[in-house]
Amino acid sequence: MSRVKDFKLPDLGEGLTEGEILRWLVQPGEAIALNQPIVEVETAKAAVEVPSPYAGVVTRIHHEAGSTVDVGAVIISVDTDPAAGDLPVSEVVSEHPEVADLVPAPAVAQGALIGEVGPTGRTATLVGYGPKSVTAKRRARTDSPAAVPVPVVEASAPPPATAARVSAAAVGLSAAQSAGAVSVLAKPPVRKLAKELGVDLGAVVGTGPGGTVTRADVEAVAPGSFVGQAVPVGVPTAPAYDPATRERRIPVKGVRKMTAQAMVGSAFTAPHVTEFITVDVTPTMELLQRLKDLPELAGVKLTPLLLVAKALLLAVKRNPEVNSTFTDDAIVVKEYVNLGIAAATPRGLLVPNIKDADQLSLVQLAHALQDLVATAREGRTTPADMARGTITITNVGTFGVDTGTPILNPGESAILCFGAVRPTPWVVDGEICVRQVTQLALSFDHRNVDGQLGSQFLADIARVLNDPATALAWS
Repeated sequence: MSRVKDFKLPDLGEGLTEGEILRWLVQPGEAIALNQPIVEVETAKAAVEVPSPYAGVVTRIHHEAGSTVDVGAVIISVDTDPAAGDLPVSEVVSEHPEVADLVPAPAVAQGALIGEVGPTGRTATLVGYGPKSVTAKRRARTDSPAAVPVPVVEASAPPPATAARVSAAAVGLSAAQSAGAVSVLAKPPVRKLAKELGVDLGAVVGTGPGGTVTRADVEAVAPGSFVGQAVPVGVPTAPAYDPATRERRIPVKGVRKMTAQAMVGSAFTAPHVTEFITVDVTPTMELLQRLKDLPELAGVKLTPLLLVAKALLLAVKRNPEVNSTFTDDAIVVKEYVNLGIAAATPRGLLVPNIKDADQLSLVQLAHALQDLVATAREGRTTPADMARGTITITNVGTFGVDTGTPILNPGESAILCFGAVRPTPWVVDGEICVRQVTQLALSFDHRNVDGQLGSQFLADIARVLNDPATALAWS
């Protein structure tokens, strides 16, 4: 049984088909433990660290950082029994087919007397055959874009690899590189790309491990490509910039690609209706300050968004049909509230959710909200964090925006947009005074949330924010 185990990219979400390798956490030749995180992969939902199902020594990394890999494709190989010694030549060749020509032919029991030249052109020795009596030539690569110079091996020189076993540690670098037989180090997909783009690999400076030419290296020097420098493995490539047109091209992939597809699908599947209400939230802002002054809440991060979330949860309790999903044969009303919070991150918009938010106290909700936002901004949100959401809040007020018409999260029937809180002239008891005012917008699926239900739900949220004492009556 082979000691080298191939690990294939698993499905990291709900039916995902591909993922982008952001960075490798291990390198060839490195010892790894069972379940040790080995690679960070961005799927269409989140960036996750993938653990190794094997313990041993990394023998090969099959895809460099920045590559998009199909689910089920081999991404790494691990020698699961490094204590047994060097790997057999057969396994090294299996892992590195580019060195097949450097391995001597297998022994032949019969066919020539010792000292005679056999039918293969090799001199018969005590076991098998020695080097050929003619100049050895390397088999030409069919996928190489340009001729690769090959050193001539004289008949008197020993074959490049005569040991029956090859050191596993040497597999950290290309065996062909150690033999000095290949002047350009590049993986087959990179060679194919170079051929398609008309790039001479011999003229490309590799920035990968051991001087390996990467996809980014080829793209950086391709004719007609955007000007840009290749970056080390594991460092995201900056958007390509064309100084002639003064335009940047940002690849649509990962979270951004999924978000675009989900929003288009939602917009053209669910008939959206958006309603607006302007609210005097001065009492809520005053309550927020009183809460901050309480010694019992010292160290708890209290924000306007927290109190808006609490108001929404109370409104859901009074209008449970809003917290539902429309299907072809039924309206599924959820008896739990997984509250989604739209969070802007470097990789795009994410909507993780707080599970069973309706069961949390104000302090618990504050901690959950703080953890959710911090995790999203650090890029540690997992697919599970974004699964099974039931209703969402998007806080555009943090950008100084008054309101908007948000698109529903797929599978949900309502999303609340919370705008900026501003000092505004307001009429109170027949007199104009300055009050803290905000705008709320509610988008909902008109298939299962009609105008009356949507309006009542939005009005209930506004009522709690205008008079927080109402929360005591509804709790």
